[in-house]
Amino acid sequence: MTRRQRPQADFAPFDKTSELRVTGKVKRGVSGTRVTYWADPQIFGRGAKFSYEDLASRARQTSFLVPGLRITIRDERGIAGTPGADGPHEELFVHDGGITEFVEYLAKDPAVTDTWRWQGAASFTETVPVLDDRGHMVSTDVERECVVDIAARWGTGYDTTVQSFVNIIATPKGGSHMAGFEQALLKVFRKQIEVNSRKLKAGNDKPDKDDVLAGMTAVVTVSLAEPQFEGQTKEVLGTAAARQIVAKVVEKELTAQLTSVKKHDKSQSSLLLDKVVSEMKSRLSARLHKETQRRKNALESSTLPAKLADCRTTDTERSELFIVEGDSALGTAKLARSSEYQALLPIRGKILNVQKASVSDMLSNAECAAIIQVIGAGSGRSFDVDLARYGKIIIMTDADVDGAHIRTLLLTLFFRYMRPLVEAGKVYAAMPPLHRIEVNASGRAKKRCSIRSLRPRCARPWLPSTSVAARSSSQCSGTRALARWMQTNLPKPRWIRGIEPCGA
Repeated sequence: MTRRQRPQADFAPFDKTSELRVTGKVKRGVSGTRVTYWADPQIFGRGAKFSYEDLASRARQTSFLVPGLRITIRDERGIAGTPGADGPHEELFVHDGGITEFVEYLAKDPAVTDTWRWQGAASFTETVPVLDDRGHMVSTDVERECVVDIAARWGTGYDTTVQSFVNIIATPKGGSHMAGFEQALLKVFRKQIEVNSRKLKAGNDKPDKDDVLAGMTAVVTVSLAEPQFEGQTKEVLGTAAARQIVAKVVEKELTAQLTSVKKHDKSQSSLLLDKVVSEMKSRLSARLHKETQRRKNALESSTLPAKLADCRTTDTERSELFIVEGDSALGTAKLARSSEYQALLPIRGKILNVQKASVSDMLSNAECAAIIQVIGAGSGRSFDVDLARYGKIIIMTDADVDGAHIRTLLLTLFFRYMRPLVEAGKVYAAMPPLHRIEVNASGRAKKRCSIRSLRPRCARPWLPSTSVAARSSSQCSGTRALARWMQTNLPKPRWIRGIEPCGA
């Protein structure tokens, strides 16, 4: 708009009748202001009504933040569903204890500590635009003071209740003052737990914010001139200096509280540190369980291991899974098996002893994980025998001490984490001909026989008793006995021993 143009908006002149009028005199010592207000129906609607609960909550909050202030709410509307439905209702709010009483009002659980009060103040410099003598805005450094007043207590519960205020203005979304408060709490508790780690049995673990805040009820207030808020609703304090000031006050006061030599303070500090450590251990245990469950779910839903030589049939009851020792046994068994319904899974040496290991360690073991993947029915409580991919699980190990040990470890895995498979009679131990007789005196060739036929062969008269030596072959995976046993017994009953739980 140029200088010659004039605005067309009309302005109403000042109406002197709208000024405040003197209506009378009051007694000496009695003063105040009464404001009468009705909601504008053009803005709020004709059905708009005041909420007694909201007004009472705001009055109660203000009376806590300003100790000694008396606020009275009187409801004379006679509206059904309100405290004044049956007649005038009046409620007085006054709290001389300030935010200490506020914390006790908010706390619902039994107390672990008393309500602790932390107070302090510090100055900071802020650069703000200031109007100079010539009417120009000039950036100027202004020194301001920030006053901190905090009340906090811990209870036996797990919920956290923290309310923050700036100049009695509620900041439900926190801001810089809350960031400093939480930062100092975490720093002090971590240091105290580290110093008393042996007494608290905390190890090298460190608590996090949730461990410290569990069961805490607190009111955080700061007072400063011209606070900077983020947004028009003033829900978040943006003054950066408030963070450092609040953190220093909390660190100093809380450290003094936790290291106090007074008997009462020392007892409460010990209980509080025990509570924080307990929360930390519970969180770590829950996280470990969650990670184990995730690893377990990923394991059960992942693809089959590459070393599995699977069978072709889709008939679960007919299919068989042979667990053999090493790749050499796998190569021999492949020559003898019927790939139509016999699958082979090699394992490397002795698997983990799951009786002494945790679930997480078991799932981390490559051999245990491979067995669970191949069977495909889950593990532990989630195991479902109806989802098993094979009708028989046959353990085939060497006929020596190590082989017996491996078989025992495998049976322990099945019993602890796949027990329904054992109870259903689907787990077997193979008994192939793994013994041989060496005849030295007569020069006859070495013969191989089963345990069942070992005694009759030794009793034959053509075998001198002094020249017979029965030995177990510990090279099952490298001999032809395994192949001969599988080939000659595929369509017939075989020497396999069923595994059943006994007394458990």
